[in-house]
Amino acid sequence: MNIKFNRNEDYNKLKWAEVQQKLEKIYLGGGKKRIEKEHAKGKMTARERIAYLLDDDKEQIEIGAFAGYDMYAEHGGCPAGGVVVKIGYINGRQVIVVANDATVKAGAWFPITGKKNLRAQEISIENNLPIIYLVDSAGIYLPLQDQIFADKEHFGRIFRNNAVMSSKGIIQIAAIMGSCVAGGAYLPIMSDESLIVDKTGSIFLAGSYLVKAAIGEDIDNETLGGATTQTAISGVVDHKAKNDKDALNKIKNIFNKIGEFEKAGFNRTTPKEPAKNPEEIYGILPESRQEPYDMYEIINRLIDADSFDEYKADYGKTLITGYARIDGWAVGIVANQRKIVKNARGEMQFGGVIYSDSADKAARFVMNCNQKKIPLVFLQDVTGFMVGSRSEHGGIIKDGAKMVSAVSTSVVPKFTVVIGNSYGAGNYAMNGKAYDPRLMIAWPTSEIAVMSGAAASKVLLQIEEAKLKKQGETITPEKEQALLDKIQNDYNRQISPYYAAARLWTDAIINPLETRKWISMGIEMANHKPITERYNVGAIQT
Repeated sequence: MNIKFNRNEDYNKLKWAEVQQKLEKIYLGGGKKRIEKEHAKGKMTARERIAYLLDDDKEQIEIGAFAGYDMYAEHGGCPAGGVVVKIGYINGRQVIVVANDATVKAGAWFPITGKKNLRAQEISIENNLPIIYLVDSAGIYLPLQDQIFADKEHFGRIFRNNAVMSSKGIIQIAAIMGSCVAGGAYLPIMSDESLIVDKTGSIFLAGSYLVKAAIGEDIDNETLGGATTQTAISGVVDHKAKNDKDALNKIKNIFNKIGEFEKAGFNRTTPKEPAKNPEEIYGILPESRQEPYDMYEIINRLIDADSFDEYKADYGKTLITGYARIDGWAVGIVANQRKIVKNARGEMQFGGVIYSDSADKAARFVMNCNQKKIPLVFLQDVTGFMVGSRSEHGGIIKDGAKMVSAVSTSVVPKFTVVIGNSYGAGNYAMNGKAYDPRLMIAWPTSEIAVMSGAAASKVLLQIEEAKLKKQGETITPEKEQALLDKIQNDYNRQISPYYAAARLWTDAIINPLETRKWISMGIEMANHKPITERYNVGAIQT
């Protein structure tokens, strides 16, 4: 290994170590003191509940751990969005679990909490994946109620989804393990089956204080909506549990008896390890986002050995397309080649840029995968589409539109891995968040933005200087540098993987070595839902 490889390896391992350090703090939720308070009440924390519920001998992945990161500082923060979401297994059956974190503002819903809950339901709906809600929430966080209550994608959408999911036959189980009040009371009761923990669980439309204020009735919360009331008197809840573990055991028993469902039937064979050592990815990825590298070297460390069958290898070389296997699952790979390449006419093409020929190739490949019922995996490290007179005269907009159309109308499940750059329209064509990836994951080296920080900073600097000159200000070299530094710092913060993950533009920042696990579990998840739509090739311009 050379010095450059070692330098890259050190840099990328440090990037992942930084992610781990931030995650360790996030995993504490509202902090150790609040965790101790939950334990003193006889309650488990959200993460402890999930750990007990899911099979410990099976893989798990967490959705949105960075949700709310570096947001809501004036409100004390909202680690992980105040809710923990994991995909794992109960008695060998894949499920998604949503658990309110009562250590974070008593489990109150911030705007990002609502967005994360909706993302969990979206995953469940897209994949017919059973969903379990572990409810322990004080309801909407009132200081921010205007950002979570009234709009289409706000709090009420959760309950609308409950009804839609039940109508589709998607299993929903809810355990009331703490406070469940006001509008939030609808979520567990609109689920298919509900449980409540005695003495610590309660559910009502209005708590005792509000009841006293509204109608003058003097009653305590336990009598109003505790476990005995809601199971034996009202019949609102189906099962009463003695404690948290008893409730979780009852859920395990429910899943132990659920029958099989129709599958999509994606192709899988016996998994093989990659032909090349995945740990070498750390040394292959360059420290600079502008530096070229060979994407084939990354692919060969992600896919099963001897499984790659490339499509149109000599055409449109800035995009790599081909059939492969990941953990035994058949996949179609669309990846940005980051090396400078030479086309058949001997012309040099920049790595990471989508040209007309590569867009045309990718569109046709996506169509082929849809015809063959092969899930798609997009490996993003893209700076955008090629610009300039030659590209415009060659019809880059038409070819780009063809690729976007093919990706947009695809009916097979799609998965996106943001390895490095994800800029401009390249983000869209390579199956960005707006194009419904079943999972969208990012490596610590990822950057999502309209354009790179360097390019954007120059544009923004020109705009700012023009404004100051109109106001009669003189721009000295020192002032220009100070302006540029401020612009770059602000922009670089916005293109970091943490900024994207905090807003759920990506589902997770992951260790590159876990990419195979995420894709494999994602395809297994997608396999729960048969494909009933037909892929209409005629809708795509040719």
